[in-house]
Amino acid sequence: MSNNDQPIQPEKKKISLQEAMKQQLAKKKEAQAGGKQSTGGLASNQRMQSQQTKKPSNTRRKMGS
Repeated sequence: MSNNDQPIQPEKKKISLQEAMKQQLAKKKEAQAGGKQSTGGLASNQRMQSQQTKKPSNTRRKMGS
């Protein structure tokens, strides 16, 4: 097998942490922008609902009846 199957990748040069974070943030923003367009903007209007369940009232137990 030869290396012709894989695209030629330039050697990775060392970049600063700040530059790496900028690149990751740019990728994240692109992914979010693409995701909003693909869903038709419906996801931005939906609110998150609480997953906490309502606790039953303790008044009957406290009164003893």
